[in-house]
Parts: sequence; C-alpha cells; structure tokens
Amino acid sequence: MKKTALILAAGQGTRMKSKTPKVLHKVCGKPMLSCVIDAAAGAGIEENIVVIGHGAVEVRERFAEAGVKFAVQEHQLGTGHAVMMAKDLLPEEGLVLVLCGDTPLITAGTLEKLIAYHERQGNTLTVLTARVEDPFGYGRIVRDDAGGLLKIVEEKDADEETKEIDEINSGMYCFEAGFLKNSLGKLTNDNAQQEYYITQLIEIALAEGAKAGAVAVKDADEIMGVNNRVQLADAEALMRRRINRRHMMEGVTFIDPAAAYIDFDVQIGRDTRIGPGVILRGKTVIGEDCEIGQNCRIEDSVIGNGVSIQSSTILESTVGDETTIGPCAYLRPHAHLGRKVKIGDFVEVKNASIGDGSKASHLAYIGDADVGREVNIGCGVVFVNYDGINKFRSVVEDDAFIGSNSNLIAPVHVEKQGYIAAGTTISRDVPEGSLVVGRPKERVIPTWGARKYNQKKEKKNAK
Repeated sequence: MKKTALILAAGQGTRMKSKTPKVLHKVCGKPMLSCVIDAAAGAGIEENIVVIGHGAVEVRERFAEAGVKFAVQEHQLGTGHAVMMAKDLLPEEGLVLVLCGDTPLITAGTLEKLIAYHERQGNTLTVLTARVEDPFGYGRIVRDDAGGLLKIVEEKDADEETKEIDEINSGMYCFEAGFLKNSLGKLTNDNAQQEYYITQLIEIALAEGAKAGAVAVKDADEIMGVNNRVQLADAEALMRRRINRRHMMEGVTFIDPAAAYIDFDVQIGRDTRIGPGVILRGKTVIGEDCEIGQNCRIEDSVIGNGVSIQSSTILESTVGDETTIGPCAYLRPHAHLGRKVKIGDFVEVKNASIGDGSKASHLAYIGDADVGREVNIGCGVVFVNYDGINKFRSVVEDDAFIGSNSNLIAPVHVEKQGYIAAGTTISRDVPEGSLVVGRPKERVIPTWGARKYNQKKEKKNAK
C-alpha cells in the first residue's frame, strides 16, 4: 500500500520575528521541515507533498533536490484549506499522513505506530493525540462513553467542560487516501475563526458510517510545535538530549551531556570522550578513542582514530589518526593533516596538507602549502602566501626543518632535508640537503649595554 505524507508548512510564523521561513529554522543543524521529512521516510513514506505559503520561494529552493512535490496556499484559511490546496496531488488510494512542518521532534517510531494502529483498527482516519498537564490553546479530543473518538473541538470553540479535557490534538493524522480526497469539498468554515478545519473530517466520516479513531503518543514532547524562539530553543534542547543519549548508548563518553552541542548528522566512534562546551556541526565524523577537549568547535570535518584536540576550532578539514591539536589551534577550510601530526597552541592552518609525523608546535601560520612527512616547523614561522592580489603556494618536502621566526615567501620549494636557519626569510627554492641562512651577520659592541644602562639610571635620578 502506497504511503504519502502531506506536510503543512505554509504558516507565516510571525511570532518567530524572522526573515527566514519558520520551517527553515534549524534544530541541531537541520531545518525543522527536514526533521519531519526524515521521520516520515523512517516510517516508510514513499512520497512527500509540502504545502507552502509564506517564504515559498526559499522553501522550494532549499528542498529542490529532495524529490518533494509542492502545493501553494496563498491565503492561510485553516488546516482544512491547506489540505484543499494539495487535492490535485493527493493519491486516489493508499494512506496519507498529514503532518506539521514545525514539529521537529516527531519520530519515525511514533509515525510507524500511528500507521500500525490505523491499519489494525480498520480506521478511515486516525488522529495522533497526547495527554498534557496544560492543554490550553490545543484542540481537545472528545470521546464517547466507550472511549471512541467523537470529534475535536478547538480552544476558541470549546465550552468550559470541554476545556477541562487534557487529551489534545497533535495536528497529525492518518487517512485513507480516497476518503480524504473525496471529502475535502464537504468542509465548511462555520466556526469562530471562519476557517476550514481538517478536524471536521472526523464528523464527516462518522456521519457516513466510517470508522475514526485516536491513538496517544507516548512522549508528548514529540508533538511540540515551534512558534517562537523560546520554543525553538526548547526543541533544540530536547533534540540535543536525544542525540547525546544515542551517542552515549553507542559507547561515547560525555563529561557533561548538557554542555555538548552535537548536530543531528554527526558521527562519533566508540570510546571517544567529549568535553564540556564542545560544538560538533554539520557532517562531522569523529573516530574512535578520541579526546575532544573542552570548548572545541568542529564543523564538516573528518577526524581519525586516537586524535586529541584541545580548545581548538576545525572547519571543513581532515585529521589523521593519532594526531594532536591545540590548545587554541585553528584549522581553516581544506586543512588536511596526516597521521601523528602535532599542531600546537596558536597554530593556524589553511588550505594546506601536512604529512605524517610533521609538527608545528606553536605560533605558526601555514597557508596554501604542501608539507611533507617528518617536517619540523618552528615557533613564529609564517608561510607568506599573499601579495595583496594573488595567493601562491609553497612546497616543503619530507624531513625538512624550518627554523623559528622564518618566513617562506611563496611560491617557494624546500626540497628533502632542506634546512632553514632561525630568523631567515626565503624567496627562492632550497635544494635538497641544503642549509639556508638569511639573517644579517651578528656584531658585538663591547660596553654598549652598560653605557645605555648608566644613561637611563642618571636620567631617573635627575627626576
């Protein structure tokens, strides 16, 4: 049986106070609409139809390659009206899940249970519900004496007795496709809001002798809608807790799970330790047996096994096994480190590759360079790669030694076992096995320091 998801995502989201369409706001690195689509895919949904309105162009562009079909709701006249706008895209047969684009915490497991309950009960439509302590603002689930579903009453249409009901409508449904498509024309807007409610389909179904039911979600947090920045932060915290728990169950240690910020798609290997204040974003992959110390930020990077990183930033880069980085190192995009490399404090690497066993222990800038194996880069070394207009690249081959406070003015090529003496500036190639000394010859001027000291002392005494 074909399964289709119809996702309502046309709302303006005025309470977000944002230029970004509400469903494109991210939770743990993923747009809310993506979270819903992924949950639907996990429940076996084969096709997604998204109803868009405000910010339609941006939403289309963001999901252009996701195989999504779009319907447009130019005027927001209720949930029933939103479904009407997608009528021509709805299938004639199968199941249709109606979902909300601003409920990022819904899980595939819950949607699977909704579908299974719907099919087991032989329902024409099934509502996903939740029991909450404070139901204010939600539609109430009204049942008959036998516990069967009678109707859903919206907050503004509810009397005092109905408002006491603590079972609420999640806004998510499972429909028989034929019934949904054929019943949309029967919806009316005879209510306080003068809107077309999808909930009216329950009464239509029951009047026709069809079977309607409701099943409650186990965790009410799953149906939480996001309408403002406070709720967005709440959803992020809940999702982060869920993500971190998943990693811990797979063998990752968090020193303080509440203080680690891990995006949805990040992968972390077993026996890796994550310190407080760590931020792992995008498609980052962390290997096994790593130590990611406090206050590290790693984005869209691949980190090997047995790597130690302390208080550093790594962006769009790769790091080989058993490498050590930091504290306070900065790997900018396209930095590629080999195995057992050492990048120490206040070292910056950008668009450069560094071979196995090489080290830059402190205070260096390595930009636009290809550095070989077992190379030593001393303190204060600068790869001078920019002339104000163009970038140039340097090459340092295996077993070379770059002394402290040296400048390599690109383009320059240091061949194997080339040595650059401390304090040297080079602007031409260094032959294999050669030593280059580019600093001025030292002079010793006797008694100069003593005379200078006496002059300063006399000046001080004169005051």
